[in-house]
Amino acid sequence: MRWSSGSVRRGPDLALVALLAVVAGPAAADLAFVTCQNGDALSVLDLETGEETARWSVPGKPAGVAVAPDGTVYTVAPDAKTVRRHGADGSVYAETMLEGGPIGVALDVARSHLFVSDWYNARLWVLDAETLEGIAELPTGAAPAGMALSLDGRLLAAAERDADRISLYDAETLTLARTIPVGTRPFGLGFAPDGRLFVGNVGSNDVTVIDPGSGEVLATLPVGDRPYGLAFAAGRAFVTNQYAGTVSVIALEDLSTVTELAVGEYPEGIAATSDGRIAVANWFDNTLSLIDARSLEVVADIATADGPRAFGAFILQDPR
Repeated sequence: MRWSSGSVRRGPDLALVALLAVVAGPAAADLAFVTCQNGDALSVLDLETGEETARWSVPGKPAGVAVAPDGTVYTVAPDAKTVRRHGADGSVYAETMLEGGPIGVALDVARSHLFVSDWYNARLWVLDAETLEGIAELPTGAAPAGMALSLDGRLLAAAERDADRISLYDAETLTLARTIPVGTRPFGLGFAPDGRLFVGNVGSNDVTVIDPGSGEVLATLPVGDRPYGLAFAAGRAFVTNQYAGTVSVIALEDLSTVTELAVGEYPEGIAATSDGRIAVANWFDNTLSLIDARSLEVVADIATADGPRAFGAFILQDPR
């Protein structure tokens, strides 16, 4: 393996102290950490007030993002080939350069592992989540993109766009469990609350539903044009459709299509909040849309820096 030297700044984590003050105080709320590729920035959004509370400089066109429960934020900047670990105030506490095409990111808090997909070299990097030093490399199919950890922490799923399949790895042993063919050009994916894996296929405009335990494909569901990311709330799956400017809504009970909601232009990253809303990053509109997952209404649009992507788990949920 070839790794660059990661730089680590230790000592009192003042960012974490600040975060604890935020979440413990009366103004606590979900925060969205939205990577904005065109602006070389990350927008921190208070989802209760609808305000941008901070804007961090993140050079290198950031796209991938993962937020830990303690407020640590990881960003992946593909143009700079750089992964960074930030404190809650944006300070960089560690960074490393990965020679290849880093794009997607997923965090395994229990094992202190950070997974980063290499778009160009058909592999996943496994990094130490604190130091960002390399631990292992996992082989994949061509052009791995989105990743997700199962809710029980046992499986890591990776979407392999140019191989038209997903791979499942044992998160403890870092061994390949199985590969499963899906639709054309899978990109984003996510585990539903009941454990099923949903995969968005940008080439075939559908979602593959998988039983990860058996590897069985349970259903293939048509959605809008270029499905990108998935999130779950109120017994429903929500799928961003890039080219359509919409979010498809699917009932988890019977996998029927509920509706398709108009959001901003070129929606991409999507995640659930603690209070039953769905946050959607609209790349071309420079906004984050908030959808009420029960009423299926767009209840807010919050301005961001230029080019929000938010590819990953970008919400820090209020623990109250």
